[in-house]
Amino acid sequence: MKTSSPPIISDYEAHAKEFMVLRERSDIGTSTILNWSKTLPPGANILDLGCGSGKPIAIALARSGFKMTGIDTSETLVKAFRKNLPQAQAKCESVDNSTFFNREFDAVIAIGLMFLLNEAAQAQLIRKVANHLAPGGQFLFTAPTQIHQWQDVLTGAAARSLGADVYLSLCRDVGLKLQSQFIDEGDNHYYLFSRLS
Repeated sequence: MKTSSPPIISDYEAHAKEFMVLRERSDIGTSTILNWSKTLPPGANILDLGCGSGKPIAIALARSGFKMTGIDTSETLVKAFRKNLPQAQAKCESVDNSTFFNREFDAVIAIGLMFLLNEAAQAQLIRKVANHLAPGGQFLFTAPTQIHQWQDVLTGAAARSLGADVYLSLCRDVGLKLQSQFIDEGDNHYYLFSRLS
C-alpha cells in the first residue's frame, strides 16, 4: 500500500541513484556516529530513519555489532539497504505514516532527514520517536541550529530548520533530555537526546 509523504521526501525516489552515488562517495559523519555509538549497549537495536542505501552509516554501525532497522520512502534505496544489510529489517514508507515496526529501540537516528519535513511533521516525528525509544534510549538527529529555509540541493524542494531552541523545546515536551550537541567534519550539527526512564 502506498502512503503519501511530503514532496521533498517522495522526490528522493526520482533521485535515488544519484543520491546513492553522492552518499557512497562520502564518509562524512561516519566517524562522528561511530564515536557516539560507543555510548550504546553492545548489540543495541538502532532504527535508522531515512536510511538510504545504508552506506556509509548503517553499514558501519552493523559492522560494530549493532542491530540495524531502516525506514526510507524510496523503494530503490530500501532495496539497496536490504542488499547491503541482508540481516537488517527495512520498510519502504514515510516516517509520518510509519508504525516504527511496533516496537521500541535502544536508539533512533535521523541523519539528514529532520529538516526535509515540514514543521508539523518534524514535531510529530519527535513525539513518535519518544514513544518508540526504550527507557534511556537515545535519539540522534542532524539539523542546523539556526531557523533557516533553503532548497534541497538534490530535489530542489524546500527544506527548513526550526532552530535549536524549538528542537530543544519539542524534545523536552515529550520527555527527551538533551545530552549533547556536536558537529562533524562536514559542519553538520547533531543533537543527542535521551528518553527519561
